[in-house]
Amino acid sequence: MVNRRSGGGTGNKWNWITLFPPYCFDSNFERWERSYASNNNKVREAKVSVDVDCVVIGAGVIGLAVARELAYADHEVVILEQEHCIGSGISSRNSEVIHAGLYYPPGSLKAVSCVDGKKRLYAYCEERHIAHRRCGKLIVATDQARLADLSAIDANARECGVSDLEWLSCDAARQIEPALECVAALFSPSTGIIDTHGFMLSLLGDAEDKGALIAYGSTVESIIPTLAGIEIRTTGFSEPQLRCRTLINAAGLNAGNIARSIVGFPASHVPKISYAKGNYFALTGKSPFSRLIYPLPEPGGLGIHFTLDLVGCARFGPDVEWLDSLNYEVDEARVDSFYPSIRKYWPGLKDDHLRPAYAGIRPKLSGPGEAAADFCISGPAEHGVPGVINLFGLESPGLTASLAIGGRLAKVIAPSGKTLAPDHQGL
Repeated sequence: MVNRRSGGGTGNKWNWITLFPPYCFDSNFERWERSYASNNNKVREAKVSVDVDCVVIGAGVIGLAVARELAYADHEVVILEQEHCIGSGISSRNSEVIHAGLYYPPGSLKAVSCVDGKKRLYAYCEERHIAHRRCGKLIVATDQARLADLSAIDANARECGVSDLEWLSCDAARQIEPALECVAALFSPSTGIIDTHGFMLSLLGDAEDKGALIAYGSTVESIIPTLAGIEIRTTGFSEPQLRCRTLINAAGLNAGNIARSIVGFPASHVPKISYAKGNYFALTGKSPFSRLIYPLPEPGGLGIHFTLDLVGCARFGPDVEWLDSLNYEVDEARVDSFYPSIRKYWPGLKDDHLRPAYAGIRPKLSGPGEAAADFCISGPAEHGVPGVINLFGLESPGLTASLAIGGRLAKVIAPSGKTLAPDHQGL
């Protein structure tokens, strides 16, 4: 077993980190051992698993935020990522919006973590100089019959603790967005946009500064809870290479498969995950709006809305396309449904001015025709397996909520790396 603790007043938390560069720590542990062996001929004694407090599976925005919080709480943290870069799944294929927290059921995990996370995220961006902008957004009713739905959003937002919404008449809305068509709108000044990749890089940097390590190209094959801890085996190895006291499954679209790979884990605590694909189309030409424009929500999503990126490029989406398997190709034929939806609030959209941009996939805990489900954070109190915390269905507003969720989990993991007693978990 590798001795991680520093000795002799070196000041290093894990003395083996100083013996090889962090980039050598990847899924190929034999290569890692060779790198280490060139500096320390005792490495062959460490053929058993590396032992750490916490392992986070998944280096999307949620996993990175959780790893950062755990590292800041003085936990030994290893992040396992099956791809060769951070945030290549849900985190890199979304609208990059900082949500205000308007739509979610009051008291739900989505509502609480979004409102709290929004405050944390803006503060973090200011402190770390992450590119972002509070551009605000307009939620629009384009039909008198939908005004009641707009009022319901306003009431729900206030119950969730969002009190800065402003009602705008058609004329007032067109004063700030002349190209807009609506009968009334709600203005949300605390909605914004963010450089998601810059945010994730900052989270990873924070975690690494506190001693966390990330292992790219590490596809988890099996997870074995034992009395000594949770043992993890990745592709290419016949035996586990890593052992931890606490495992956080933040694998996003793959979270269900990770949970099913845990030996003895109760199948009844792995929810069905439905894949909701969202296609985006970019606008050719100058942006018609300076703020985000959202229609009223539709089943499965928030409608085909208008968003901007930080350099002013405009795009529309996402729509909702239910999938049986992952597929990121944008079907150009779907643009036919975009034009009539967008023209309800922007009649000036010309033919042939939309081009395919990208698609994202959301892991939903509700399927077609079902009511939207909340985030699911499931710990030992729920499923009975010590040390395992599964994060299921962390789709939108996961980006906004990420720092709040990371903080929530850090509070329920004791310094030893074990989850606290159920009455203190608050998961």
